[in-house]
Parts: sequence; C-alpha cells; structure tokens
Amino acid sequence: MEDEELFDQIVYVFNSLVSWVAAGAMVFGGLVPYIPQYRDIRRTQNAEGFSTYVCLVLLVANILRILFRFGRYFETLLLWQSIIMIATMLIMLNLCTSVRMATELNTKRRSFLDFDWSYFWSWSRFVDYVQCVLAFTLMAAYITYVLLDSTLFVESLGFLAVFAEAMLGTPQLYCNYQNKSTEGMSIKMVLMWTSGDTFKTGYFLITQAPVQFWTCGLLQVMVDIAILFQVYYYSRYPQKPVSHTVSHTTSAKAL
Repeated sequence: MEDEELFDQIVYVFNSLVSWVAAGAMVFGGLVPYIPQYRDIRRTQNAEGFSTYVCLVLLVANILRILFRFGRYFETLLLWQSIIMIATMLIMLNLCTSVRMATELNTKRRSFLDFDWSYFWSWSRFVDYVQCVLAFTLMAAYITYVLLDSTLFVESLGFLAVFAEAMLGTPQLYCNYQNKSTEGMSIKMVLMWTSGDTFKTGYFLITQAPVQFWTCGLLQVMVDIAILFQVYYYSRYPQKPVSHTVSHTTSAKAL
C-alpha cells in the first residue's frame, strides 16, 4: 500500500514537472529563435540581413490576439506568450535602430510624427516605433470595444491575428530577395522557425483544429522552407560580391 502511494506521488510530481516545462516552453519558446539573431547583430553591429518588418508582423499579430481574448477566451499561457513576444520584438527593434543610427551618422533623421509613408517603419529613434505601436493598439482597442458584441467581428479579429502570424517569414523572404543574399540573417533563427511551425501545424492537424489554424500553419512552413532554399541558392550561386567585414564605426548599413 505504501509502495502504491509512493508511486502515485512520483507520478504526480513527474506530471507536474512536465506541465511546468511545457508551460514554460509555450510562453518563452517563441523568443528563442531571435536569440541567435540578436547576438549576431550585436556582434557584427550590422542589422542589414534582418528585416524589421518581421517585428511589425509579430507585433500586429500578438496585439490582435490579445484583443481577441476579450471576445473569445483562450488559455492564459497564450496570453503571456503574446506579451513576451511583444516585449521581444521591441527589444529587437531597439537594437536594430541603435545599430542603424550608429552607422548612418549623416542620414536625415525620420520621425513617426512626420507621417511620411515613404519612410514607414524606417524611423530614426526607437521611441517612434513605440509611438506607432501605441497608436495602433489604442485604435484597434477602440474598434474592438465598439464592435465586441459582433460575432463576425470577433471571429474576423481572431482570423486576422492567426493570418498575420502566418505572414511572419514573408518580410525576411523579401528582404533576402532584395539583398540577393542571406548574409546577416541567422540561419539558426529560420531553422527554429521551421521546426516550431512544423510541430505546431502537425498538432493542429492531429487535434482537428479549425481549418484556418492548420491552413495558416502550412503557409508558415512553406515560407520557412522558401527561406531555407534562399540560403542554399544564394550560397551556391552568389548574386553579388561577398562583402568584407568592416568596422562598425565606419560601415553604412540600412535596415
């Protein structure tokens, strides 16, 4: 009898430990792919290879997801995941902005309050990005408050959040295409995207999640694979001369 109680206690502790680890992975797992990219940018003082529009996509997706929770309740873990991801994207933006301004000393300063759409998301100060995020959040929150009783609006809000997240890799894909190179982009980040998106999509298919979930998941996986193909293609068939390492005090790189 005592052996059975001891065994039950061990199983209970083990299940609790697994649950805590799984919860931690769900909340903080999303930021892990950006650690190698963050370290690469700090080490090289060059943010050219990373598209800051990735940050824009994730900020929009997670802000919409948080607002969606007011219309349809979902797990608190997913709420914390969104909060952590928003903080992570702001940290990435802060680093990229400081690196760019350190290498573009003679460039004209651009501000969010200039309302010049030709320089949207290419501002000179981190505070401008914060102002834009706050303006979008307040506007989206007001619209959500007004239309919260509309089932169509709430469902559309949830779909927009999922679809925006599915578009995560497209800015990086386009950035690589423009640069004709994947230099400066962390391959580890993309590999982590691919493994995470594949696991997530498989989970959606196995659990028979709503069609928009696994459809957007498949779209994410295809974009990830396309980026990995760019890595192979541009390394095998270089489209421009390989850039030489330059001092971060004299280089002039743009985001």
